[in-house]
Amino acid sequence: MKPQKPAEGILIKRDWGDTKTYQVACECGCGDHEHNVWIETDDTGVTVNTYTTQKTNFWSMSRWQLIWQLLTHGYVKYEASIIMSEQQALNYAETLKSAIKDVKAFRKDQVK
Repeated sequence: MKPQKPAEGILIKRDWGDTKTYQVACECGCGDHEHNVWIETDDTGVTVNTYTTQKTNFWSMSRWQLIWQLLTHGYVKYEASIIMSEQQALNYAETLKSAIKDVKAFRKDQVK
């Protein structure tokens, strides 16, 4: 199996040269499960940030149980999931490698 271009399940959202953003879809097709990835470079190096929409497991607790957990523990447990096919996972890995290479090259050219 080889990485694809365009890549299954990976959508480039923005390219600012030193920053690239991607939307990664879930195999289940639900937009609530997708996540966003930002690959950025600055003076300290390259960073990769992943953003997801977190959800509580509200079906297992009442509102009062969630409030009690927040009051006694200081946090409420959340979950996020994404399902990727083998092809999409390979595309995801290749996209990360390529984006890191691109933003580093852009940053290097800007610093000259």
